[in-house]
Amino acid sequence: MEFLLIIITFFLLAGVQAILVARFGMRGFSYRRCFSRAAGNEGERVEFIEVIGNRSPLFLPWVRVETRIPPSFAFSTREEVEIRGGNYHKSVFTLAPFSRITRRHQVLLRQRGHYCLQQASLTAGDLLGMKLITKDIAAPAEIYVYPRLVSEEEADLPSSRPQGDVSVRRWIQPDPFLVNGIRGYRSGDPERDIHWAATARLGELQVKTHDFTSDPRLMVLINGQKSENQWADLMDYEQKRIEYGISLAASMCVYALRRGMEAGFAASMPIDESTECTCMMPERGAGWEEALLCAFASLRIQMLRTFPTFMEQLPRLSGADIVILSCYDSAEIREQMQALERLGNSVTLRILPEVPYE
Repeated sequence: MEFLLIIITFFLLAGVQAILVARFGMRGFSYRRCFSRAAGNEGERVEFIEVIGNRSPLFLPWVRVETRIPPSFAFSTREEVEIRGGNYHKSVFTLAPFSRITRRHQVLLRQRGHYCLQQASLTAGDLLGMKLITKDIAAPAEIYVYPRLVSEEEADLPSSRPQGDVSVRRWIQPDPFLVNGIRGYRSGDPERDIHWAATARLGELQVKTHDFTSDPRLMVLINGQKSENQWADLMDYEQKRIEYGISLAASMCVYALRRGMEAGFAASMPIDESTECTCMMPERGAGWEEALLCAFASLRIQMLRTFPTFMEQLPRLSGADIVILSCYDSAEIREQMQALERLGNSVTLRILPEVPYE
């Protein structure tokens, strides 16, 4: 009789607990997640951090949080599972009243990209599973995965234009500190260039003339087509060659910036959900390297225009070292290269090497 009473009491308490969990269990529940860094390089490891809390006086026997993760994320945890060809990360928690749990997972970033996790699926229940609560919750987490940088030797920056205070004839950039002579004053000459001693000696206004120094600028153009006749988007296994081109372009820009040059890039491909080709004109300064790397991370390998048309529609640019990274050469590309050279640029075409499929 006592045993039966114990059983009845147990199920009564379990039923009450199930009702309380179903009605009030999620009122004090909180879940957030983030990466240990806002950005990382391809091939690096970062931490994926989950923080789950229970601010209510109720005991939550189990809570399961599931979220879809990019296939390129390799989690060092036994909680990773694969469902219907898509990767899902699952975490199961037991939460005492007024408690908080933090879990850290090591993640290997295996592929360049801009990853934004948005929602997670939450399931909670009582001790016996009599009542289940299931809902989607907002749990944003974002990370930029920069392309893998190649060596400086492999990047092979163009060396057509020297750096420093070297006098050059091409690319008119007068240096105010290099004076190579005087001449008569012309309308529009700045007052600061007036040479007062020569003016007094000759009896006419004379101005200083300046030499020209190199101020190198690098512009890298990436062809999003694998062949001249390509129209459809490439399959994943066909993108390796262009992925290498993106890594090469990022490396060239980074090394150029670190040498004090201006650097930029353009691609016949969009960034994230944009429907326009990408163009970041050469600049330098604080934060520009990070801005370029974020753009490289966000590039989608999708052809928006044929490459010659893309080159023709580029903003006017002169006095730059332009490097074209392409899987192929064509008469139309050569024609656009000549047009860029006529504007005073040096233009180099680099054919991307074949990359074996994995």
